[in-house]
Amino acid sequence: MSTNQIRNIAIIAHVDHGKTTMVDQLLRQSGTFAQHEKVVDTVMDNNAIEKERGITILAKNCAVTWQGTHINIVDTPGHADFGGEVERALSMVDGVVLLIDAQEGPMPQTRFVTKKALALGLKPILVVNKVDKPGARPDWVVNAAFDLFDKLGATDEQLDFPVVYASGINGWSSMEEGAQGEQWGPDMSALFNTILEHVPHQLGDPAAPLQLQISALDFSTFVGRIGVGRISQGTIKPMMDVVVMEGLDGKPIKGRINQVLTFQGLERVQAKEAGPGEIVLINGLPEIGIGVTITDPVNPVPLPMLKVDEPTLTMNFCVNTSPLAGREGKYVTSRQIWDRLQKELQHNVALRVKETDEEGIFEVMGRGELHLTILLENMRREGFEMAVSKPRVVFKDIDGVRYEPIEMVTADIEDQHQGGVMQALGERKGDLVNMEPDGRGRVRLEYRIPARGLIGFTNEFMNLTRGSGLISNIFDSYEPHKGEIGGRKNGVLISMDAGEIFTYALGKLDDRGRMFVRANDPVYEGMIVGIHSRENDLVVNATRTKQLTNFRVSGKEDAIKITPPIELTLEYGVEFIEDDELVEITPKSVRLRKRHLTEGERKRAAR
Repeated sequence: MSTNQIRNIAIIAHVDHGKTTMVDQLLRQSGTFAQHEKVVDTVMDNNAIEKERGITILAKNCAVTWQGTHINIVDTPGHADFGGEVERALSMVDGVVLLIDAQEGPMPQTRFVTKKALALGLKPILVVNKVDKPGARPDWVVNAAFDLFDKLGATDEQLDFPVVYASGINGWSSMEEGAQGEQWGPDMSALFNTILEHVPHQLGDPAAPLQLQISALDFSTFVGRIGVGRISQGTIKPMMDVVVMEGLDGKPIKGRINQVLTFQGLERVQAKEAGPGEIVLINGLPEIGIGVTITDPVNPVPLPMLKVDEPTLTMNFCVNTSPLAGREGKYVTSRQIWDRLQKELQHNVALRVKETDEEGIFEVMGRGELHLTILLENMRREGFEMAVSKPRVVFKDIDGVRYEPIEMVTADIEDQHQGGVMQALGERKGDLVNMEPDGRGRVRLEYRIPARGLIGFTNEFMNLTRGSGLISNIFDSYEPHKGEIGGRKNGVLISMDAGEIFTYALGKLDDRGRMFVRANDPVYEGMIVGIHSRENDLVVNATRTKQLTNFRVSGKEDAIKITPPIELTLEYGVEFIEDDELVEITPKSVRLRKRHLTEGERKRAAR
């Protein structure tokens, strides 16, 4: 394949703007699926958690062929927490398709990935998606995107971007703006032709020394580690001798490539050779890692290592020491947890892990709460059991002054909830940057707020907006420490005894607050069973039973009415706890507990 017949693009969008659905249509209309194949929706979100949540977590590749040109497509996550995935993906492409919802317009996480793409010199193609939706405002979106590019320091060439109007779910695109309620174009050909016209083809020399940077890792039980990357120059063949180099001054490690595979649709097919511009998968090199360069042993031409933003949030992963430890999980020891975290580091480039002074406690740093809770959810499903602490932000000391990460928050809410949301963000040291009513009963608020202030805010926000609000945040910069921020307003109900919960005990505790537990759940001393309706913590007897006598009365008191408990999810638990509490995670349960289980230990620790 000549280099003129290859295009490499990344698709960027804010979460829920329709990116994965658009990729489905590109795969369908390019004839990737045979007539007899069953086409699955959101085919690129193939991980179980991605399917459940409807979000993209891992950057993934596929390829389509249009008019004889091979187009490699990289589907990138929309959440800023998975920025490490985005940075790797952008190193493989020559152009970006920026997808924006025709009603919502550019959102903070669109801004985050676009900033990275523009800084790398990539030219954007703007796709205004969902233009057939009621309330769509395509002209406003195009102007807002232009202003956004200008603010992010785009060059004149980048500002001269082509615009495609599309409906990903209905499978059509058009260069011209049409009438509301009608279909503007026959199919996706307008988008395909724009990609062929505006994305540059690879200029590398196939005869030059090989230069291939690894941007992603995969694993197979048959061939071991698989590296995915784009060839900058040279030609790669199976059974070829190469050297692996870490950065410009890394030590060359000799190796031999086993297989070379390329993408065709969603399949991987073996290739006899591959040249500049092609995205390939290679195996046979045990020392392969993200960012390394595979190059010629005689004439090595390494590339600098990939740069990834530093993590801003840290959590402690601890061995589970509760009285119920080891009942539900398969992997419970510190060595097993440490080995699993080391395995995660091989492909999760934005993660950092280090041991602490305390036995069985590891410090894990990531981009945000979602980044870390997805890792915990994956470990839990694999059979791990552990306890985790409250997330803390990563501070920096610059010239003796303490700096903390500041986030840019965008909240889309109904007008009636504006006062409550603004008050809550103000209490958390947020500064209002912009306020934009849309004239249809909703308003968009933009705030700059310390990352500390956002820990545990999602649940409060959902309550304040009755579930109708949309909130998203993105790391902005480091600034001097903003002072103390208040924590949780309510105390908790703590079990004083071990045993099983009885309905009678729940009935007696019902007016004390909302419970996390149900009848017949096991509890232990120091476990948190509910939220107290007041500010202080309260130790309660959750295992007491009714004293039975032979004196019979009418059956009125038998029907005990209990408020349904709060469904305890992993995210809710991590957001809810304070510094002296832990979330206990097992494959079947999520429980909350105090760090010190007995009341005597808690009093000593408080002193």
